[in-house]
Amino acid sequence: MVKKVALAYSGGLDTSVAIPWLREHYGCEVIAVIVDVGQGEDLEAVRKKALASGASAAHVADVRQTFVTDYIVPMVAAGAVYEGRYLLGTALARPLIALTQVEVALAEGCDALAHGCTGKGNDQVRFELAYQALAPHLRVIAPWREWKIRSREQAIDYAKRSDVPVGATKEKPFSVDRNLWHCSSEGGILEDPWAEPPRDLYQYTADPRTAPDDGAYVEIDFDAGRPVGLDGTRLDPLTLMQRLNTLAGAHGVGRVDIVENRLVGMKVRGVYETPGGTVLLAAHRDLEAITMERECAHYKLQIGQRYAELIYYGQWFSPLRQAFDAFVASSQRTVSGTVRLRLFKGSVMAVGRKSPHSLYDADLATFGEDAVYDQRNAGGFITLWGLPTKVFAQKNPSLVRTVHERVR
Repeated sequence: MVKKVALAYSGGLDTSVAIPWLREHYGCEVIAVIVDVGQGEDLEAVRKKALASGASAAHVADVRQTFVTDYIVPMVAAGAVYEGRYLLGTALARPLIALTQVEVALAEGCDALAHGCTGKGNDQVRFELAYQALAPHLRVIAPWREWKIRSREQAIDYAKRSDVPVGATKEKPFSVDRNLWHCSSEGGILEDPWAEPPRDLYQYTADPRTAPDDGAYVEIDFDAGRPVGLDGTRLDPLTLMQRLNTLAGAHGVGRVDIVENRLVGMKVRGVYETPGGTVLLAAHRDLEAITMERECAHYKLQIGQRYAELIYYGQWFSPLRQAFDAFVASSQRTVSGTVRLRLFKGSVMAVGRKSPHSLYDADLATFGEDAVYDQRNAGGFITLWGLPTKVFAQKNPSLVRTVHERVR
């Protein structure tokens, strides 16, 4: 028997209909937990909506600063990008929302946790793995896996019958998620991978075709892999992220339209806007290029890919992610300096970089005459480097000829 449930509440379609449904089917109190991760909404209005929808209490928690310092910054330092394109905006916010929800649930004496994620999505995994790590003794209720509602259209009808106002309509039933890092849109016409997204879909970025013709330059300062300044001004991480979003968004930077592989097995299409994040990751990668030793840099690429999968798969609180953080922190000790980037009609390009720890040596790299590199040494190096290949070829001439003939 459930007496009191803490619901991760956004005020969107799914969580809006969850409040009356939970009360009807479980006869329990519903505590709405509204977490401010920078979605830019009137959360006081969302709180009042939760109460009007039947919640016995509604809590608003501002975790924006924590989101940047403890989640975004480590992800940027790791270089985590899922399948090479998705910057993980939704996935990254879920463990922090779940953590906040659990804290409220424990304070309120709740015996259950609930979320509004569908049974087809990744978010159900992200929330529930966080619950298992943080409060395994609490029951989990996932309405989408229990109720008879089978589509967003039916959910909209249920909301109307329950006198719950929602912003989605049957004509424009997009599932939208916003936070400080990104804005994602799924569903509706986007379920046809051939259909171009409507122009009015985008919320964080200007149309690159109408962005300023002159573009803009921006300089980002880093200290041990952490962004600390913008255009020469030292800023706290939250303010820096907000300003970078505004600047990059005005130039149409950060749009991606992708089909990705969900954890639950299906391919889905999403349209994502990550303006500031796209610039931040580009700057960080470029600074690493001049400050990180080759073998460490190459191995870190592997770590970044696996780190992205851990975030996407809901394993933020896993021991492996924490172990990766230790590696990443060590790798970032010299990643300090400044990167200058040009923003132009949807694109971002690093055009300058400097660091007191730079490993770039102009005397070594130059194509002109130098006094520090003896090119005669390369011959011996190549001989030893290629020795295994040479020995194999000598001992197995028939195999080498077979390969040669196949290539020819």
